[in-house]
Amino acid sequence: MDPKYILKKYFGYDAFRPGQEELIHGILSGRDALGIMPTGGGKSLCYQVPALVLPGITLVVSPLISLMQDQVLSLKAAGVSAAYINSSLSGAQMKAVYRNLLSGQYKIVYIAPERLDYGGFGELAAKLQISLLAVDEAHCISQWGQDFRPSYLRILNFVEQLPVRPVLAAFTATATRQVQEDIERILMLRDPVRVVTGFDRRNLYFEVRQPKQKQTELLKILSQRKNQSGIIYFSTRKKVEELCEYLCSVGYSATRYHAGLEEAERRQNQDDFIHDNCLIMVATNAFGMGIDKSNVSFVIHYNMPQSLEAYYQEAGRAGRDGTKADCILLFSGSDAKIAQFLIDQPPENQNLTEEQWEALHWRDIRRLNCMIDYCKTTRCLRKFILDYFGQQAPERCDNCGTCAVDYVPKDITKEAQMILSCVVRIHDKLNYYVGAATVCRVLSGSKEKKLLQLGLDHLSTYGLMMNVSRERIRDLVSHLESEGYLITEREHQTLRP
Repeated sequence: MDPKYILKKYFGYDAFRPGQEELIHGILSGRDALGIMPTGGGKSLCYQVPALVLPGITLVVSPLISLMQDQVLSLKAAGVSAAYINSSLSGAQMKAVYRNLLSGQYKIVYIAPERLDYGGFGELAAKLQISLLAVDEAHCISQWGQDFRPSYLRILNFVEQLPVRPVLAAFTATATRQVQEDIERILMLRDPVRVVTGFDRRNLYFEVRQPKQKQTELLKILSQRKNQSGIIYFSTRKKVEELCEYLCSVGYSATRYHAGLEEAERRQNQDDFIHDNCLIMVATNAFGMGIDKSNVSFVIHYNMPQSLEAYYQEAGRAGRDGTKADCILLFSGSDAKIAQFLIDQPPENQNLTEEQWEALHWRDIRRLNCMIDYCKTTRCLRKFILDYFGQQAPERCDNCGTCAVDYVPKDITKEAQMILSCVVRIHDKLNYYVGAATVCRVLSGSKEKKLLQLGLDHLSTYGLMMNVSRERIRDLVSHLESEGYLITEREHQTLRP
């Protein structure tokens, strides 16, 4: 069958999106494939269309139960025979799926990576005609990816045990050059057709705000977007619970999602959001992977994510229909401390050696530093993101919070000298560095008890900028950081030259 005929008959589209046709033809010609396409770019069609052309079945390795369930429901609604294999199935249900597989009733089967060598699936797979094995969210296979899952390393071993090697195709939305190379190397892709359609989502507006009161700022943002659908991300389950309850009490249509909820409630809340029964989803980062909701008009991050990969993937859930959408991050210094604390916790149930853990920890610290730099930069935010992913971009995009501000060049040499001198003199006095907030208090001549007890009011830089607002001093400190004149030590959040 012709791929375009399949595209129209089963999925209702008249034409392929950029990159899809090249990947599909490559797969159908027998070549492995690597597709890096932004959220909403149509990655799933790149293996679903070939699956309906090729003989036998297509096996899709997928990381989340909810993602598999959504995909299978959509395929069945389109008239495609599909199933999934994961821990949500009972023993009887699993046996039924195995029987149907052997009798050739499915064209596409989604499977959790943990199930590839569990429950006799390997022996069953040896009896099947698997023409294509697609790896969804392929960045999970790389230790340099934002969501490394050791279970993904089982994929190649599974493939090597098959009597006939199928075509391998890997897809993800966010992958640096190093992660792309890891995907190819670990999966041992053979002469793959590579398609990177680009990471730029021109319809998305990016902004970082540093408000005094985050919740006040959040309510202001929501008041300007009434009757719009959006996602609010928090770093903790407790805050998700609190804010969802509050929003509902003041008349917003909101629901919640985090890993601590019962599966039935998570499923119901997710469905309510997808079908617009609730307009606002308040969630931790457990929500969103694979969610196909086109009309999300804003994504707000109440807390800074730990990496740009995670941020861009989550923010990218806005504007999938191509209309304008806002991605707003509310940043505070405490975000960096929380992220540092979480990164310092050894991962559970990964059986890593000390050397592996140290390598992952160093990777996460480096990515956190990039995320903090994004929050503090005065450069174009879109260019900052695209530079990170290795894509060239103009100096201005005219569609981000930085480009929206008309900066007037100003000589701040004198102010910079005061700030840098203050940092050095505090260190000379105390024999250790302090945080940016303390530096700002010294420069503004604060009378706070702790500052006086330390004797910092006797420094020559004390009160040098008393006629400048503390917010302005903090902005100048952030600018000096973004330009590399000052560095925040991540462990204790102390400022040094």
